[in-house]
Amino acid sequence: MSLTVIAQRMGNTSFQRLVTGLVLSTLLVGCSSTKSSNVRVVDRNGAAAQRPAVTTGQYVVRPGDTLFSIAFRYGWDYKALAARNNIPTPYTIHPGQTIRFDGRTGSTPTAVVSNSSSSPSSSSKTTVIRRQANGTTTTTVTGSGAGSAGAAPSVANKPAPAPLPPPGPAPTGWGWPSNGILIGKFSSNGSLNKGIDIAGDLGQPVLAASDGTVVYAGSGLRGYGELVIIKHSETYVSAYGHNRRLLVREGQQVKVGQTIAEMGSTGTDRVKLHFEIRRQGKPVDPLQFLPRR
Repeated sequence: MSLTVIAQRMGNTSFQRLVTGLVLSTLLVGCSSTKSSNVRVVDRNGAAAQRPAVTTGQYVVRPGDTLFSIAFRYGWDYKALAARNNIPTPYTIHPGQTIRFDGRTGSTPTAVVSNSSSSPSSSSKTTVIRRQANGTTTTTVTGSGAGSAGAAPSVANKPAPAPLPPPGPAPTGWGWPSNGILIGKFSSNGSLNKGIDIAGDLGQPVLAASDGTVVYAGSGLRGYGELVIIKHSETYVSAYGHNRRLLVREGQQVKVGQTIAEMGSTGTDRVKLHFEIRRQGKPVDPLQFLPRR
């Protein structure tokens, strides 16, 4: 049936509405068929939030902490944090010791919270230390198992640390930390992934990406599960998170390709390896160092 006959039977007004509807339908179909190759998909599954380095307050060392784990947690280079707190090599710290971030020694009040949720301890105790104008510090403990507040000696004045030297060359011979599909990529955006995520099977071997020394092996960093941190040089460290079981200990020397853990899902909702490389404490894209595959 021709459009002229349809128009005669429907009347001009109804015919115009019909034509308008057909035109709009054609436009909508065209839009829906547009290719979506330019749409960016971001895997936010289990990605640890990237935060800037903490530059205020202080932290009270808890059992299981190391200087490397504290520096990693708060976005510091371990050498800079050691220098700020006059901690010599081999960077030994003790429970109850105060680690300062701000470097301030005046009477400006500062408040610091050490939360046990980022440590392996099962206690929910939180320690709050407030620096008073008279130079003393007041310690308050809250939560289950909390004790009474008391006074602590003032923190000794510490000189500002010397500037860090320029980054040294990256270690050579990097290798992939595990086989599997890449399901999460590095993002420089502070709210997204600061490493890469590799899918795999439960118990699959996790490998050292380069030669180095294990400086942390534990579950004290919230969001990483069972974690291994390897120091490769004075500039570079790598981290391996969400493992099922750790096969190395702190202080152990490892070689590239050596099995250091078993892949798992601790601290996340699926089996995967979260892998990071940090240069002077700052996350960098691991894909810039790993061989192409």
